[in-house]
Amino acid sequence: MTGFNPVTLELLWTRLVSIVDEAGAALLRTSFSTIVRESHDFACVLTDARGHSLVQATDGVPSFLCTVPRTIGHFLAEYPPETLEEGDILITNDIWLGTGHLPDITVAKPIMQDGRLLGFAGSVAHAPDIGGRIRTAESREVYEEGLQIPIMKVVRAGTIDDTFVRFLRKNTRVPDQVMGDLYAQFTALDLMERRLRTLLAEHGLDNLEALADEIHGRSERATREAIRAVPDGIYHAEVLTDGLDEPIRLRLALRKEGDSIHADYAGTDPQVPRGINVCLAYTLAYTAFAVKAALCPEVPNNEGAFRPITVSAPLGCILNSTPPAAGANRALTGHFIPPMILEALAEAMPERVIAGVGSPLWSLNFAGVRPDGTPIANQFFMNGGYGAGAERDGANVLSWPSNVSAAPVEMIEQGAPFRIRHRRLREGTGGVGRHRGGTGQEWAFESRSETPVAITFMAERTREEAAARGLDGGGAGTPGGVLIDGVLVDPKRQHILQPGSTVELRTPGGGGFGDPASRSSDLIEQDRLDGLVPEASA
Repeated sequence: MTGFNPVTLELLWTRLVSIVDEAGAALLRTSFSTIVRESHDFACVLTDARGHSLVQATDGVPSFLCTVPRTIGHFLAEYPPETLEEGDILITNDIWLGTGHLPDITVAKPIMQDGRLLGFAGSVAHAPDIGGRIRTAESREVYEEGLQIPIMKVVRAGTIDDTFVRFLRKNTRVPDQVMGDLYAQFTALDLMERRLRTLLAEHGLDNLEALADEIHGRSERATREAIRAVPDGIYHAEVLTDGLDEPIRLRLALRKEGDSIHADYAGTDPQVPRGINVCLAYTLAYTAFAVKAALCPEVPNNEGAFRPITVSAPLGCILNSTPPAAGANRALTGHFIPPMILEALAEAMPERVIAGVGSPLWSLNFAGVRPDGTPIANQFFMNGGYGAGAERDGANVLSWPSNVSAAPVEMIEQGAPFRIRHRRLREGTGGVGRHRGGTGQEWAFESRSETPVAITFMAERTREEAAARGLDGGGAGTPGGVLIDGVLVDPKRQHILQPGSTVELRTPGGGGFGDPASRSSDLIEQDRLDGLVPEASA
């Protein structure tokens, strides 16, 4: 007997969700950068006193599902409960204690009552700049990638560490934006703390322990029940990424036994001296996300839901990097994990998965100077086509596995020295099939800067062997490409864009599902009318 009747439990759960969602809205409203305000690259989380996640904001990025609670666990190892005071805020961006790359700054505020630790309000947000080289795969080690923030108290008993602020501002190109976003995170933490205190007082709860155990237990049981429906066995998948000079191979053996799943990445290529390595926490996060998305998407995202899912990867492989490996563009490798999981599960349950997606997430990063000589830097995201499924076509230009949004053209042109010449769908790039893969897109940026601008990219699936694969007879999506002044370039290198020059990004299409010959004539005609395929192809 738990002491929570179903009605009370539902009320408590709904209030917890509303708390983190309100905090997320507050973070967005008070943030400074387009990365947070427009692209929503952040998360807000409440945990119990053990650092175990209770609830995450609805529009949080999936890669933060498992990373923020684990970072809070590292905070607790450094600062045990007896060393925490009301008003403290802890911070880090350590690759191996956080999310896997330095731009993601994780903060957490202990929620105290009468000297006792009740839980944590946590947040992570992608800073518009963290110093070092602009975000690039060319970095050979983490020391090139920017300022590393060790675990520390950035706010101590309500007083911010002025020395930290001075260091951070001195080491970033856009200090007002970086500090503005960090203060927005603090705002979200304060709001979660206040709302949770009110909730506990209204329901006469002295702590979160019993409520957390109930939520975790229910979520774990639901997840295990969903896993039991999958036949026992070992399911394999393998993928080649664009890599660097040569493709990089990722291997997966997904072992399903009873009510648990273990993902083993043995055989995956070693880490490389470039910024595309992945820490194990990121590997776990996207493994758990993909398993849960396929088997039980309706189960709440919290510690209990992820307990039945475990991960192993050889130490030093590209999915379990060791210091001082660079990881600024870890998504270029890590975003292949969910498609591998779904491809492995397709053998057992093809109706529950989708074909390959025109992702990893693409972006353009730049750094330059304004006419008055002050530095400017930012990053803009763009997406490829979604993979088709057994029941429907893939969506066009939809982010997956990350759910960040593309910034509006107006916001880009307002805050950056670029004119957007066009932003349009790439005709005919979705893989053919009974259900068509989603279409990619084309962006063309023209530099309006009076001085040269340094640009880098996040871009993958530009080689045929790395194209988004189809399922059940469906065709692969069309690979992408990056062009400067009409010439294809290596997207994993930094380039200098001269005044008046253009850069075009062509994102990949998603894979198709099923035999193309079985596609209905109505859908074929609709594709033609929508301009998604060439007339001759239709």
